[in-house]
Amino acid sequence: MIQTLLISVLIMSAISAGLAAVLVVAEFFLRNYGECKITINGEKDLVIDGGGSLLASLVEQKIFIPSACGGRGTCGLCKVKVPDGAGSLLPTEEPYLDKKEIAGNMRLSCQVKVRNDLKIEIPEELFNIKEYSCSCEEIRDLTHDIKLFRFKLIEPPDIKFTPGQYMQLLAPIYEKSKEEVYRAYSIASDSAQKDIIDLIIRFVPGGICTTYCFEYLNVGDKVKMNGAYGEFRLSETDADMLWIAGGSGMAPFVSILHYMKNTGNKRKVTYYFGANKVKELFLLDEMRQFEKDLPNFRFVPVVYEPEEEWNGETGLVTKAVGRNEKNIADCEGYLCGSGGMIDASIEVLKKLGLDEDKIYYDKFA
Repeated sequence: MIQTLLISVLIMSAISAGLAAVLVVAEFFLRNYGECKITINGEKDLVIDGGGSLLASLVEQKIFIPSACGGRGTCGLCKVKVPDGAGSLLPTEEPYLDKKEIAGNMRLSCQVKVRNDLKIEIPEELFNIKEYSCSCEEIRDLTHDIKLFRFKLIEPPDIKFTPGQYMQLLAPIYEKSKEEVYRAYSIASDSAQKDIIDLIIRFVPGGICTTYCFEYLNVGDKVKMNGAYGEFRLSETDADMLWIAGGSGMAPFVSILHYMKNTGNKRKVTYYFGANKVKELFLLDEMRQFEKDLPNFRFVPVVYEPEEEWNGETGLVTKAVGRNEKNIADCEGYLCGSGGMIDASIEVLKKLGLDEDKIYYDKFA
């Protein structure tokens, strides 16, 4: 009986593998779909070679859709409305679309294949997103796995962005990657310095873009990026603020602090920054200078496991927030870091009385 069951399982597995192979081969030979037309907002027509993703096809036409994950289908940011031609909704899209979006023909552009003519709708402001050619001007070690990369803009020679936004950096084909990929990184530079973009990047083992930046990119090299994207920014209220970040999540807050200094912003800010070890804290001198320049700003570094003498906060950064903050219903929360840290921060802020609609973040997956 068991032998018969095992044989049946093996046969079914073989059939499934065979069907998968057939689909791969069919896709290989049939993926040339000829010329396809993409009609944008009922006005602009693009004629392209079919077969690629909608996201990649638009990028080739210099129309940039936000995509923090570089088109891997894990961030859910590259949503566009596709009233006609996209085919059935894919299982890879469903987790990122609510019922209203599905009913309204919203799709993830990285998952939609251009196999025929399409009609799409995108916000007009996306036509203002630009591609920038840059020169790497400085690479500075911040910790053992975090670096600051400074880029000088070449063409266009300047940029206008809102502090808190992010750029998409293009990693070209190199020894360890056979394809170009985009990855999203928050801007760390002063928005008043319009010819410079600073990115704070943490190395991800095996990551295509971070490997390129850490192992192949040199001062003087030319790169491309596009942007700026994102809705993470200071609100226009006077509410007190709690900021929580870790690792390269420092980046947007550096840019926002420059902006607050430049504009004489007097809002109260308590900034909790978490690190595993004391040696993983960085930009401490800069934070102390901001405390001098902004009298209502306080920086609170939190070390999970101090490996040396440490007189500051310890443990998880979210626990430090829970220990020190009370009655924050009238505050606003600003978060930047890993998905897990953001989820944990949202929970602790809600427990302390903060409504979720007053919590702001860009959650890069």
